[in-house]
Order: sequence, then structure tokens, then C-alpha cells
Amino acid sequence: MADIKKGDHKFYIGADEQEPKAEITFKESGHNELNVDHTYVSEELRGEGVAGKLVEKMVSYARDEGKKIDPTCPYAKEKMEKTPEYHDVLTK
Repeated sequence: MADIKKGDHKFYIGADEQEPKAEITFKESGHNELNVDHTYVSEELRGEGVAGKLVEKMVSYARDEGKKIDPTCPYAKEKMEKTPEYHDVLTK
């Protein structure tokens, strides 16, 4: 799998941050919260677990920054709610 890179309020896969092959985007929401609002995986990468890896990277980032995640992206919300290991960074 390609490397996941940190961009401006996103993590992405691809050579170009502006036109990534996959991405998860977030906004700062308050002092200690990140709003994960979008996940995208291109057709060529679908079925390889890329979206799940992007959520995993986002969770790791939130932990490193001491922040919680408020997922409004339907995929990220479902993935985080169904993964007990992510509940420590999920907003209540």
C-alpha cells in the first residue's frame, strides 16, 4: 500500500495533495476536538482497506495531539463506533 502523507487538514495517498488517490479530511473543532468530515478512496484503490487505514492514521494523529474525534463523515463514524480500540478518542 502507498504511504499515507500528512497534508493541510488531511491525510492522503498520492503524489498530489490537491488530487489525491485517497484522503481523509478534518477540521479543528474547538480546542481539543477534530471533526472528521470526509473520506474518499479512488476506484483504483477500493477494496484494499485504504479507508480503514486512513481512519487508523487519523486516530493515531488524534492520540498524538491529545485530541478527540467527532466524526461527521458517515464512513469514519461507523468505523470508529464499531472499533472498540478507537473509542478512547471518540467524542461522546
